[in-house]
Amino acid sequence: MKKLKIGIVGCGNISSIYMENCQKFDHLELVACADLDEQRAQAQAGKYGIPKAYSVQELLTDPDIELVINLTIPKAHAAVCIQALEAGKHVYTEKPLAVTREEGQQILETAKKQNLLVGSAPDTFLGAGIQTAIHLIEQGEIGVPIGASAFMITRGHEHWHPDPAFYYDIGGGPMFDMGPYYLTALVSLLGPIKRISGSTRISYPERTVTSEPKAGTKIQVATPTHISGTIDFASGAIGTITTSFDAFGGTSLPPIEIYGSEGTLLVPDPNTFGGPIHIRKRDEKEFVDVPPSYGYSQNSRGLGVADMAQAILSSGKHRANGKLAYHVLEAMHAFHDSSDNGKHYIMESTCERPQSLSLKQPTSI
Repeated sequence: MKKLKIGIVGCGNISSIYMENCQKFDHLELVACADLDEQRAQAQAGKYGIPKAYSVQELLTDPDIELVINLTIPKAHAAVCIQALEAGKHVYTEKPLAVTREEGQQILETAKKQNLLVGSAPDTFLGAGIQTAIHLIEQGEIGVPIGASAFMITRGHEHWHPDPAFYYDIGGGPMFDMGPYYLTALVSLLGPIKRISGSTRISYPERTVTSEPKAGTKIQVATPTHISGTIDFASGAIGTITTSFDAFGGTSLPPIEIYGSEGTLLVPDPNTFGGPIHIRKRDEKEFVDVPPSYGYSQNSRGLGVADMAQAILSSGKHRANGKLAYHVLEAMHAFHDSSDNGKHYIMESTCERPQSLSLKQPTSI
């Protein structure tokens, strides 16, 4: 089997799971990694048996590398993606695709000009949990989807994160932090979004860090920390979503529910690959468990890279693609824009609902 040569830019905490998982796919060959801190790149290369530890520039100019996985901080996503594309390499980036819509458009335009592919996390919707939920909808188990609700509600990252200030700066907040998981899952379940309305607020202008090592530090909040909105899907289904860092008492709400003409489907946490699936049909008295129909129920980050690599090798389509990622990026901004402007936001982009995985190959792309 032909292998696609891959390099990883960004050797922070998230890189470990990518480095581990990329080496589990027969058609991927992880040949190099790079970081602004070259010692960190060398340490990760040694730990995971990666042949080369490069500077970022060395990796981007290595002619053997065909696809770059971009694991830098969000503010650097666009710059690194565009450099990689201009160097003739396909690119797959951690979420979000970019910080601004303008940067996201520039990435897609550069890829089109270079005749290259763009992919983006999250790829959790390719896991056993959400793929099983998609299969149930496609098989008509809940009838025609009518609506959905999604909840990502927590007390805020200053209670556990060692350096949480950036979560409360421009480009942060619960929508931009966790929205990619929830919105990507909803689009994979129900299709693209047509219109959005949103309401946002900064509930606490100042937060106090209680986690170490910065306990007692004050954070000035510059972005909304409680966002609620309504989503009109092109299919006609109507969804609601709330993302919040302001629920100090926690929540008992499910991550995602899909309401259909013949039943209700409880979808697992979209920040995971597995999780429980429950369904209650029209005439049933209670929800019943549904066993997963697909593989990849553990932390399988990199699954989207494997799917993209196969598309490159076979001239096919990949699921966690740039158009999907840009559609989600625009939607995240739309909630804030709608609230700021006091009116619905009409989506300018669209995308295809990603094709579900085949049941014939439940443990591989």
